[in-house]
Amino acid sequence: MAMVPHKQDETSSEKPLPVRAGIFIAVTATVGLAVTAAALLHWHCGDPLRFCCFLLIALLASGFKVDLPGIDGSMSVNFVFILLGILELSFGETLVIGCASSFVQCLWQVKHGRTPVKILFNVFGMMAPAAAVAFYTYHLPQSLLRHNTALLLAATACAYFFSNTAPIAVVISLTTGRTFRKTWADCYFWSFPYYLVGASIAGVVSAASHYTGWATPLLVLPVVYWIYRSYRNYLGRLEYEKQLHLRTIEALALAIEAKDHNTHDHLQRVRIYALEVGNELGLSQSEFEALRAAALLHDIGKLAVPEHIINKPGRLTPEEFEKMKIHPVVGAEILSRVSFPYPVVPIVRSHHERWDGTGYPDGLKGKEIPLGARILTAVDCLDALASDRQYRRALPLDEAMEKVAELAGKQFDPKVVEVLKRRYVELEKMARAHSGEPESAKLSTELKVERGEAPAAGFERTAPPALRADSEDFLISIAAARQEAQTLLELRHDLGNSLSLDETLSVLSLRLKKLVPYDAVAVYLARDEMLLPRYVSGDNFRLFSSLRIPFGQGLSGWVAQNRKSIINGNPSVEPGYLNDESKFSTLRSALAVPLEGLMGTVGVLALYKAERDAFTKDHLRILLAINTKVALCVENALKYQAVEDSATTDCLTDLPNSRSLFLHLDCELGRSNRTQSPLAVMVCDLNGFKFVNDRYGHLEGNKVLRTFAQSIKAICREYDFVARMGGDEFVIIAPGLTIEAAQEKAEQLGSLASKAGSQTCGEDSLSVSVGIAFYPEDGSDAEQLLTEADRRMYTAKKAQHERVGPVVNLAGSSFGDSH
Repeated sequence: MAMVPHKQDETSSEKPLPVRAGIFIAVTATVGLAVTAAALLHWHCGDPLRFCCFLLIALLASGFKVDLPGIDGSMSVNFVFILLGILELSFGETLVIGCASSFVQCLWQVKHGRTPVKILFNVFGMMAPAAAVAFYTYHLPQSLLRHNTALLLAATACAYFFSNTAPIAVVISLTTGRTFRKTWADCYFWSFPYYLVGASIAGVVSAASHYTGWATPLLVLPVVYWIYRSYRNYLGRLEYEKQLHLRTIEALALAIEAKDHNTHDHLQRVRIYALEVGNELGLSQSEFEALRAAALLHDIGKLAVPEHIINKPGRLTPEEFEKMKIHPVVGAEILSRVSFPYPVVPIVRSHHERWDGTGYPDGLKGKEIPLGARILTAVDCLDALASDRQYRRALPLDEAMEKVAELAGKQFDPKVVEVLKRRYVELEKMARAHSGEPESAKLSTELKVERGEAPAAGFERTAPPALRADSEDFLISIAAARQEAQTLLELRHDLGNSLSLDETLSVLSLRLKKLVPYDAVAVYLARDEMLLPRYVSGDNFRLFSSLRIPFGQGLSGWVAQNRKSIINGNPSVEPGYLNDESKFSTLRSALAVPLEGLMGTVGVLALYKAERDAFTKDHLRILLAINTKVALCVENALKYQAVEDSATTDCLTDLPNSRSLFLHLDCELGRSNRTQSPLAVMVCDLNGFKFVNDRYGHLEGNKVLRTFAQSIKAICREYDFVARMGGDEFVIIAPGLTIEAAQEKAEQLGSLASKAGSQTCGEDSLSVSVGIAFYPEDGSDAEQLLTEADRRMYTAKKAQHERVGPVVNLAGSSFGDSH
């Protein structure tokens, strides 16, 4: 048997042996060399021809080998002839046969190169001591089994098996950190029955040779070869099925990546990291294979999560997070229908559990969590932190490792984190080395298939027929030009069909994408030397919706100030675009054109894409062909909106007018009726306003009204409604206002009126009269409430004319009548 203790998985790379392993190899090799030297010094060969035949057969049998599972090593059927040599030959002859056949096995059709140290260990560190132990087990004079040949052969086979496999198990244990017992049981114990079978064959051949002569072993070689070929074919079928199984797993992993396109290469990187950590922590072969599959399939449950949640560029809402948390359970349910020969399902179900028990879905704690899941969750988090996401930028690997280390003992198993801290730089290099392998290639999701007939239901809109591949270039150019002209004509027509600004810009974004592909679009409108986003759509639209861009600053501000276009600019230079560290965008190219209307620069139209230098001069040409039409449509929509607003706004005070007052009061009454909540309506009138107009003029009177109107808005709550009903009368609609609060607000109104008169006219010439009505006590509709409040206001005004009193007068008797 020849084995090499350096590799358990294809992701590993050969590393220097640990010092302890090197010392053990040196000691065992020295013992083997001493045993071999002693055998050669006491060499005895009774029949050189028989010895040569046995040696030749053993060397031929060394080529009949099969690879051992889980390690880079092999097992040959030459052990049958070594056991036969123990029965028929001297110690020196048996030792030479064993060492020579082991040497040939090390060099014959090996997958990985054998260094002199490995050859020395296989030949003298393993084979020589094993042959010596087995020989003297059989020939020990004091053996209690001397009179029972069958049991003696079995004991010899057991001694040879343990002596041959124990040293390599020790080296693997010292190299990987796994326990000797687990390593020996997982990698070698399965082959023990074959040694017993070999001992049986050797015993039968030895017995037959006493009757037929020593040449009998020559007849065994074809039988052994036939057994070897049968077993090799069986292992080949198993290996094929295993590879098919792994490829199926990788195909499922690609399906996951197609769903979650922001995590390309993430699964392959997690697999590499996880398997290396698993090696360090001494996973059994079954656990190791389970981790291999789970590393690729742990997110398969995301197939049940809506794509807009998976690819959301910002933080999840509580409801969205609840939906996301189902994916470990769904993934476990999907994989439970696959008869995995190792425990994949528990790892997938538990890969979001936390060491402190606060994870999901089962709240497992500490070692209750499967070791594979503990490895996977730490590795998954590290790679996620070090990778770009829609909702944040990638952290430097060192910083990501620090964040993971901070969570050791809380979220992650401390032992797993300790391995990652020690090897994360090395593991990152290994992951990058494997990033170009075929299994990491992206799916062809962006491929355009030209062939194929129309579906039976037809298309929503008939597109021009695709030209044949062998058509002339000029025909393609003509068809493209006609299609572009037709689309531009439709766009210009659609833009003129609506006076609604939002509808106009929505149509623009939909039609424009057919001409100039983009990932995001933003239309900024100019106001007071500032660009404000009026319409945003597409990827990362939230990043643009909050921008305030001064003229001359950033990409769009430069376009607005200079009235020139920019092609393939950098979106991140927009002021405030990425000031928030929690925000992240994958957009890399921008195409921006100014919108020039009859009144100057209306705004800026900007398109964005994820690829660098994504826009062409043809794209710019198309935008320049429509920007004037877009600007005129935006101007018309803004004018229409201004006229529409003026129908419900008082032009002097910018407060809602009487029409808006009645509409809003009807809405508030409906809400109060549904919620059974009170509503106060306050009508106030300025006393002495006619005196101001007569003495100082109407312009000064208008200043008083504007000042008083702004003062009223300042003392009202954000959900109160303030309107000018006409002349010097104002109305406040205050949901939930109590009598005491209404009285206090009325007194504030008196102070505001006096202050407005003093600021404008320089003297205390104004006061206010206030009447208040309450729903439902004073009326059930808008007209009743306003009439009652107006009546009480005039009662207060009359009382003020009859006597000298406070500036603010309320209809006290009316309060008593209503309440």
